[in-house]
Amino acid sequence: MSKPRKLSLHRQLLIWLLAPQLLLWLAAAFVSYSVALRYADEVIDRSLVQSSRALARQVKPLGEGLYIDFPRAAREILEEDPSDRLYYMVSTPPGEFILGEKDIPPTPRELAREVGKPYFYDGVLRGRVVRVAALYLRIGTEERPQTMLVQVAKSTALRTQLQRDILIDTALPLALLLVLTSVLVWAGISRGLSPLRHLRRLVEKHSPRELSALEVENAPAEVRALARAINSLLEEVHGQVAAQRRFIADAAHQLRTPLAGLKSQSELVRGELNQTEPDRAALLQRLAQIETSVARAIRLVNQLLALARAEPDAALPLAPLDLVRLAREVTMEAVPRALARQIDLGLDDAPAKLLISGHDGLLRELLGNLIDNAIQYCPAGSEIGVRVVDEGAHAVLAVYDNGPGIAEAERGRVFERFYRGAMEGQGKGCGLGLAIVQEIARRHHAQVLLQDNPPHGLRVVVRFRLT
Repeated sequence: MSKPRKLSLHRQLLIWLLAPQLLLWLAAAFVSYSVALRYADEVIDRSLVQSSRALARQVKPLGEGLYIDFPRAAREILEEDPSDRLYYMVSTPPGEFILGEKDIPPTPRELAREVGKPYFYDGVLRGRVVRVAALYLRIGTEERPQTMLVQVAKSTALRTQLQRDILIDTALPLALLLVLTSVLVWAGISRGLSPLRHLRRLVEKHSPRELSALEVENAPAEVRALARAINSLLEEVHGQVAAQRRFIADAAHQLRTPLAGLKSQSELVRGELNQTEPDRAALLQRLAQIETSVARAIRLVNQLLALARAEPDAALPLAPLDLVRLAREVTMEAVPRALARQIDLGLDDAPAKLLISGHDGLLRELLGNLIDNAIQYCPAGSEIGVRVVDEGAHAVLAVYDNGPGIAEAERGRVFERFYRGAMEGQGKGCGLGLAIVQEIARRHHAQVLLQDNPPHGLRVVVRFRLT
């Protein structure tokens, strides 16, 4: 099942900028239309009230009856426009017709009956929806008061047309403004993203073998920050590629030495075997040298594999482990190698238990390399100690010896791969042990320190943060 395509940054910006504008446009159109419609309704209702009051003034009490002064010319003016005709009715008491249109919709029952106050409602007159204004008036004398109802109605067709015109006159300019704003926003986004497109073209032009920095000095600050991050990554990748090339070259060189020795020794053995009476002692010596070359090659390969495992190429699964137990087990495993070189190896008194968060296999490799380095470079009769100390916030793992030590000037370089410095020729190592220790310590966010071990010798301290 294919994953849905992600929207481009251009489209996302366009949506996020135009969607609020569309909502604001709809809200503005609705508010403008509602306000204009309310004022239009007020104008129409006011005209109906004025007509009802004018009509009421034409009805005057006369004795016990009413005098209606409503000339025909006035009625013709009211009824002149059939599409916008004004209907009226006068009744007194309310409901008793005396003048106008009998079909005018009656006032709703829930409507109040306050004298002198106009009321408005909608109704249907001869199949047409009309707006009606009803006005109750007091007539007659104090002895014989009467109530008169004047109703004036007008078709809502004009109001509907007015509503339509208001809607068009309100929405059309806003729609044109929205379209213009959309075009300007689209153009602005396109121009704003042009530095990113330029940066993309620069990256696409880069060859995998060319890791030079990207030049975007005239770009906006945000793009320059992104370019600086990319340049930093390119610089780091360039450094790693260069380091890998040096590593491969050094590894090839280091492997060439034991393999070349192995080849030469095997040729000498073949020569001895071709003799009529081979020298057994010479053969054993050649075989011992072959064994030494093979052991050195195996050790080099194992250290290369350990260094590859220690590289930070993936998340390291950490788990709680007992550093004291690990130190005890690794030290016991190294005792036979130390005894073979007449070296005294031991573990100092340590806490019963000291838990840290780490990777068991890599930490065993770390301590094993520290012990092996000490065994390789210490002369016979030396002493090597392993110590585990709880310092409260840190757990300290230390390996110390009374061997030749490392000069202060070289301590900054001994963590480089294949670097042996003044120790060249003093042991069978290949210069990878401390590099492996450094990489494993980094993976555990630990610190590696090289210190003097008075009166002479070296102390390697690894400090772990306790969780």
